[in-house]
Amino acid sequence: MTGIQKGAIGTLLTGGLLGIVLVAVVFGGEAALSTEEFCTSCHSMTYTQTELKQSTHYGALGVNPGCKDCHIPQGFKNFHLALYTHAVDGARELYLELVNDYSTLEKFNERRLIMAHDARMNLKKWDSVTCRDCHKDPNPPGADAQEAHLKMKTEGATCIDCHQNLVHEEVSKTDLNASLAAGKMVVVKDEEGDGEEEDDEGEEDGDEEGSGAEAKSDTQEDDDEDEE
Repeated sequence: MTGIQKGAIGTLLTGGLLGIVLVAVVFGGEAALSTEEFCTSCHSMTYTQTELKQSTHYGALGVNPGCKDCHIPQGFKNFHLALYTHAVDGARELYLELVNDYSTLEKFNERRLIMAHDARMNLKKWDSVTCRDCHKDPNPPGADAQEAHLKMKTEGATCIDCHQNLVHEEVSKTDLNASLAAGKMVVVKDEEGDGEEEDDEGEEDGDEEGSGAEAKSDTQEDDDEDEE
Protein backbone atom coordinates (compact mmCIF):
# COMPACT_ATOMS: atom_id res chain seq x y z
CA MET A 1 0.00 0.00 0.00
CA THR A 2 1.44 3.32 -1.04
CA GLY A 3 1.74 6.34 1.19
CA ILE A 4 -0.93 8.10 -0.87
CA GLN A 5 -3.37 5.25 -0.29
CA LYS A 6 -2.64 5.19 3.43
CA GLY A 7 -3.17 8.94 3.57
CA ALA A 8 -6.51 8.64 1.77
CA ILE A 9 -7.70 5.92 4.15
CA GLY A 10 -6.60 7.99 7.13
CA THR A 11 -8.48 10.99 5.78
CA LEU A 12 -11.64 8.93 5.29
CA LEU A 13 -11.44 7.48 8.79
CA THR A 14 -10.85 10.90 10.30
CA GLY A 15 -13.76 12.37 8.34
CA GLY A 16 -16.04 9.50 9.38
CA LEU A 17 -15.09 9.93 13.02
CA LEU A 18 -15.68 13.67 12.89
CA GLY A 19 -19.04 13.04 11.22
CA ILE A 20 -20.08 10.69 14.02
CA VAL A 21 -18.99 13.21 16.63
CA LEU A 22 -20.91 15.99 14.86
CA VAL A 23 -24.09 13.91 14.66
CA ALA A 24 -23.78 13.04 18.36
CA VAL A 25 -23.31 16.70 19.26
CA VAL A 26 -26.31 17.80 17.17
CA PHE A 27 -28.67 15.13 18.50
CA GLY A 28 -27.37 15.45 22.05
CA GLY A 29 -27.63 19.21 21.95
CA GLU A 30 -31.17 19.04 20.59
CA ALA A 31 -32.18 16.68 23.39
CA ALA A 32 -30.61 18.93 26.02
CA LEU A 33 -32.29 22.06 24.66
CA SER A 34 -35.67 20.32 24.70
CA THR A 35 -35.70 19.50 28.40
CA GLU A 36 -38.12 21.24 30.71
CA GLU A 37 -35.20 22.20 32.95
CA PHE A 38 -33.65 24.16 30.09
CA CYS A 39 -36.94 25.79 29.08
CA THR A 40 -37.69 26.97 32.61
CA SER A 41 -34.16 28.26 33.15
CA CYS A 42 -35.74 31.51 31.94
CA HIS A 43 -37.82 32.78 34.85
CA SER A 44 -40.75 33.81 32.66
CA MET A 45 -41.30 30.22 31.53
CA THR A 46 -42.01 29.14 35.10
CA TYR A 47 -45.34 30.98 34.77
CA THR A 48 -46.41 28.85 31.83
CA GLN A 49 -44.98 25.69 33.43
CA THR A 50 -47.28 26.22 36.42
CA GLU A 51 -50.25 26.73 34.10
CA LEU A 52 -49.43 23.51 32.25
CA LYS A 53 -49.35 21.48 35.45
CA GLN A 54 -52.69 22.93 36.52
CA SER A 55 -54.35 22.27 33.17
CA THR A 56 -56.52 19.34 32.13
CA HIS A 57 -53.79 18.34 29.67
CA TYR A 58 -51.44 17.44 32.51
CA GLY A 59 -52.05 14.00 33.93
CA ALA A 60 -54.83 13.19 31.46
CA LEU A 61 -54.78 9.47 30.67
CA GLY A 62 -51.62 9.16 32.74
CA VAL A 63 -49.58 11.44 30.47
CA ASN A 64 -47.54 14.34 31.81
CA PRO A 65 -46.49 16.44 28.79
CA GLY A 66 -43.61 18.88 28.96
CA CYS A 67 -42.86 22.03 27.00
CA LYS A 68 -41.29 20.16 24.07
CA ASP A 69 -44.32 17.92 23.57
CA CYS A 70 -46.36 20.88 22.33
CA HIS A 71 -43.77 23.41 21.21
CA ILE A 72 -41.01 21.30 19.61
CA PRO A 73 -41.78 18.85 16.79
CA GLN A 74 -40.63 15.36 17.77
CA GLY A 75 -39.27 12.43 15.83
CA PHE A 76 -36.53 12.01 13.23
CA LYS A 77 -38.78 13.08 10.35
CA ASN A 78 -39.43 16.39 12.11
CA PHE A 79 -35.85 16.89 13.29
CA HIS A 80 -35.27 19.75 10.85
CA LEU A 81 -38.27 21.58 12.34
CA ALA A 82 -36.89 21.07 15.84
CA LEU A 83 -33.49 22.46 14.83
CA TYR A 84 -35.09 25.44 13.11
CA THR A 85 -37.28 26.13 16.14
CA HIS A 86 -34.30 26.15 18.50
CA ALA A 87 -32.04 28.13 16.18
CA VAL A 88 -34.49 30.80 15.03
CA ASP A 89 -37.29 30.96 17.59
CA GLY A 90 -34.92 30.17 20.44
CA ALA A 91 -32.59 33.01 19.53
CA ARG A 92 -35.53 35.40 19.19
CA GLU A 93 -37.02 34.38 22.52
CA LEU A 94 -33.66 34.79 24.24
CA TYR A 95 -33.40 38.29 22.82
CA LEU A 96 -36.93 39.16 23.97
CA GLU A 97 -36.18 37.74 27.40
CA LEU A 98 -33.26 40.15 27.66
CA VAL A 99 -34.99 43.29 26.38
CA ASN A 100 -38.39 42.83 28.09
CA ASP A 101 -39.25 42.91 31.77
CA TYR A 102 -40.92 39.62 32.74
CA SER A 103 -40.11 39.94 36.42
CA THR A 104 -43.78 39.63 37.40
CA LEU A 105 -46.72 37.75 35.96
CA GLU A 106 -48.48 41.06 35.33
CA LYS A 107 -45.61 42.28 33.16
CA PHE A 108 -45.49 38.93 31.38
CA ASN A 109 -49.21 39.19 30.63
CA GLU A 110 -48.63 42.47 28.76
CA ARG A 111 -47.07 40.43 25.93
CA ARG A 112 -48.94 37.17 26.47
CA LEU A 113 -51.27 37.52 23.49
CA ILE A 114 -48.38 38.19 21.11
CA MET A 115 -46.45 35.19 22.43
CA ALA A 116 -49.54 32.97 22.27
CA HIS A 117 -50.17 34.01 18.69
CA ASP A 118 -46.56 33.27 17.70
CA ALA A 119 -46.88 29.78 19.20
CA ARG A 120 -50.19 29.24 17.38
CA MET A 121 -48.64 30.30 14.10
CA ASN A 122 -45.86 27.76 14.58
CA LEU A 123 -48.43 25.01 15.10
CA LYS A 124 -50.31 26.24 12.05
CA LYS A 125 -47.15 25.99 9.91
CA TRP A 126 -46.48 22.48 11.27
CA ASP A 127 -50.06 21.32 10.60
CA SER A 128 -50.35 20.87 14.38
CA VAL A 129 -47.90 17.96 14.21
CA THR A 130 -47.27 18.01 17.97
CA CYS A 131 -51.01 17.79 18.64
CA ARG A 132 -51.31 14.88 16.22
CA ASP A 133 -48.53 12.97 17.96
CA CYS A 134 -50.98 12.23 20.78
CA HIS A 135 -54.36 12.83 19.17
CA LYS A 136 -54.17 10.46 16.24
CA ASP A 137 -57.08 10.26 13.79
CA PRO A 138 -59.55 12.29 15.87
CA ASN A 139 -63.13 11.25 15.26
CA PRO A 140 -65.24 13.37 17.60
CA PRO A 141 -68.85 12.38 18.31
CA GLY A 142 -71.71 14.66 17.35
CA ALA A 143 -72.76 16.24 14.09
CA ASP A 144 -71.41 19.70 14.97
CA ALA A 145 -67.97 18.37 15.82
CA GLN A 146 -67.88 16.23 12.71
CA GLU A 147 -68.83 19.23 10.59
CA ALA A 148 -66.16 21.35 12.25
CA HIS A 149 -63.52 18.71 11.52
CA LEU A 150 -64.45 18.77 7.85
CA LYS A 151 -62.80 22.20 7.74
CA MET A 152 -59.47 20.39 7.82
CA LYS A 153 -60.26 19.16 4.31
CA THR A 154 -62.40 21.97 2.94
CA GLU A 155 -60.72 25.06 4.41
CA GLY A 156 -57.17 23.92 5.11
CA ALA A 157 -57.74 24.12 8.85
CA THR A 158 -55.59 22.36 11.42
CA CYS A 159 -56.07 21.58 15.11
CA ILE A 160 -54.82 24.93 16.43
CA ASP A 161 -57.22 26.94 14.25
CA CYS A 162 -60.07 25.93 16.55
CA HIS A 163 -58.45 24.50 19.68
CA GLN A 164 -56.88 27.53 21.32
CA ASN A 165 -56.68 28.26 25.06
CA LEU A 166 -56.31 24.62 26.10
CA VAL A 167 -53.39 24.86 28.48
CA HIS A 168 -52.23 28.36 29.37
CA GLU A 169 -54.08 31.40 30.67
CA GLU A 170 -56.84 32.41 28.29
CA VAL A 171 -56.23 35.15 25.78
CA SER A 172 -58.13 36.26 22.69
CA LYS A 173 -58.39 33.83 19.81
CA THR A 174 -56.59 34.80 16.64
CA ASP A 175 -57.63 33.99 13.09
CA LEU A 176 -54.57 32.20 11.75
CA ASN A 177 -55.62 32.08 8.09
CA ALA A 178 -56.43 35.78 8.13
CA SER A 179 -53.17 36.49 9.96
CA LEU A 180 -51.20 34.67 7.27
CA ALA A 181 -52.98 36.61 4.55
CA ALA A 182 -52.57 39.97 6.29
CA GLY A 183 -49.00 39.40 7.43
CA LYS A 184 -49.89 40.42 10.97
CA MET A 185 -51.97 39.24 13.89
CA VAL A 186 -55.74 39.26 13.35
CA VAL A 187 -57.74 38.97 16.56
CA VAL A 188 -61.17 37.34 16.56
CA LYS A 189 -63.87 39.54 18.07
CA ASP A 190 -66.27 38.17 20.63
CA GLU A 191 -69.75 36.95 19.74
CA GLU A 192 -71.18 40.42 20.15
CA GLY A 193 -68.73 41.79 17.61
CA ASP A 194 -69.25 41.92 13.88
CA GLY A 195 -66.44 39.84 12.49
CA GLU A 196 -62.72 40.05 12.91
CA GLU A 197 -60.34 42.85 13.71
CA GLU A 198 -56.75 43.27 12.70
CA ASP A 199 -54.60 44.08 15.68
CA ASP A 200 -53.05 47.48 15.03
CA GLU A 201 -49.79 46.52 16.67
CA GLY A 202 -49.31 43.36 14.56
CA GLU A 203 -47.45 40.28 15.65
CA GLU A 204 -43.90 41.54 15.16
CA ASP A 205 -41.44 41.15 18.00
CA GLY A 206 -40.78 44.86 18.01
CA ASP A 207 -44.40 45.63 18.96
CA GLU A 208 -45.07 47.62 22.07
CA GLU A 209 -45.75 45.48 25.11
CA GLY A 210 -49.13 47.03 25.72
CA SER A 211 -50.55 45.74 22.44
CA GLY A 212 -51.27 42.26 23.78
CA ALA A 213 -53.11 43.54 26.83
CA GLU A 214 -55.14 45.99 24.73
CA ALA A 215 -56.23 43.34 22.26
CA LYS A 216 -57.03 40.98 25.11
CA SER A 217 -59.38 43.43 26.79
CA ASP A 218 -61.20 44.04 23.49
CA THR A 219 -61.77 40.45 22.45
CA GLN A 220 -61.87 38.00 25.35
CA GLU A 221 -63.95 34.87 24.71
CA ASP A 222 -65.36 32.77 27.52
CA ASP A 223 -65.27 29.38 25.86
CA ASP A 224 -62.05 29.46 23.88
CA GLU A 225 -59.17 27.14 24.52
CA ASP A 226 -55.46 28.03 24.38
CA GLU A 227 -52.39 26.38 22.95
CA GLU A 228 -49.62 28.79 23.75
